[in-house]
Amino acid sequence: MKLHFSESIQQLKTLATREILKLTQGNDIISFAGGLPAEDFFPDKSIQSAFVKVFEQGKNSLQYGITEGHSLLREEICKRMLLKGIQANLDQIQITTGSQQAIDLITKVFINRGDTILIENPTYLAALQVFQGYGANVIEVSSDDDGMNLNDLTEKIKRYQPKFIYVTPTFANPTGRVWSKERKQGILQICKQFETILIEDDPYGEIQFNKTTDCSSIYSLHTTNDFNPVLYTSTFSKIVAPALRTGWVIGNENIIQQITKAKQTADIHSSMIDQQALYFLLKDFDLDQHILTICSEYKKRKDQMTHLLKEYEIPAKWVEPQGGMFLWLTMEDSTINSAELLKKAVQKGVAFVPGTVFYTGQAEINTMRLNFTYSAFEQMEKGIKRLQHVLS
Repeated sequence: MKLHFSESIQQLKTLATREILKLTQGNDIISFAGGLPAEDFFPDKSIQSAFVKVFEQGKNSLQYGITEGHSLLREEICKRMLLKGIQANLDQIQITTGSQQAIDLITKVFINRGDTILIENPTYLAALQVFQGYGANVIEVSSDDDGMNLNDLTEKIKRYQPKFIYVTPTFANPTGRVWSKERKQGILQICKQFETILIEDDPYGEIQFNKTTDCSSIYSLHTTNDFNPVLYTSTFSKIVAPALRTGWVIGNENIIQQITKAKQTADIHSSMIDQQALYFLLKDFDLDQHILTICSEYKKRKDQMTHLLKEYEIPAKWVEPQGGMFLWLTMEDSTINSAELLKKAVQKGVAFVPGTVFYTGQAEINTMRLNFTYSAFEQMEKGIKRLQHVLS
């Protein structure tokens, strides 16, 4: 039988990170490839207790729920968002199946085939896959360690009239960068001036190592009564546990209504059991103290990885991340192709993500992303030592 798949699905590429994870299953491979939080710090007992409380509510807890999401959970998220300077009511928040679904739904709401999206370069790989799936014209804006180049952004908004701009301004995946407050304020003003929607993806913002680092969300910088062009999305995957697959998006009520309509066609609603359990977890568990714990432990692992890279004389440079989960390496030898290097690395028992997969347009082939949160100290040293052997 000849199968006639859609053009959009045929154009989609399998996520490189998923393929690398499959490659490492069942083998003696130390992986720095996945964006994985450390299982050692999952609050498993508290999560288990939260699920018990759900079932204590009776059989109704197993029933369908509303598409917008469990109201009590949304109320708790709104309270937490106030700590970030984000004010939102229940009509401004949509629960999603991870922040990945938020990106997908927003794209579904705004993008027709051929519409333009502006992005940082490099940027989050799975977002690129979503944009590709909807047939968007994805254009990169030049960036540096402080964020997008605002002059280049302005010029490309005028030239391409994008439907929206997608950024990860706080401890970005893959670079680990955090934008300066000036750049955040600048992009907000530009988006207001040109009436352009801005997607602020913030899955890592609470994993902060240095409390003096300004981690203000772009959404929170909107302090006037006019239209806020920012859609803010985040997730519990990095600060509680990925398996709960619960994220959210906050924004203008009219936009949220359209996102809710799109979600109804996707899955009716996200898992109500998980949402109810998260409500009890937020109500009864000291999540802020838990976040302090993982921030402290992840900083130790980041410090360990940068120490090992220097000790084993890995010929690369990087910007020291002040939070998040990743180190972005640029090899000193610009002719090194990290995609080809990965094949040799897997043979030596270590894996990473080649930097090329995070680019659209011209890629820097001598880059790679290393995750420092998942591996404990002993495994991390073995992995860096294996990487040294690959490069020698």
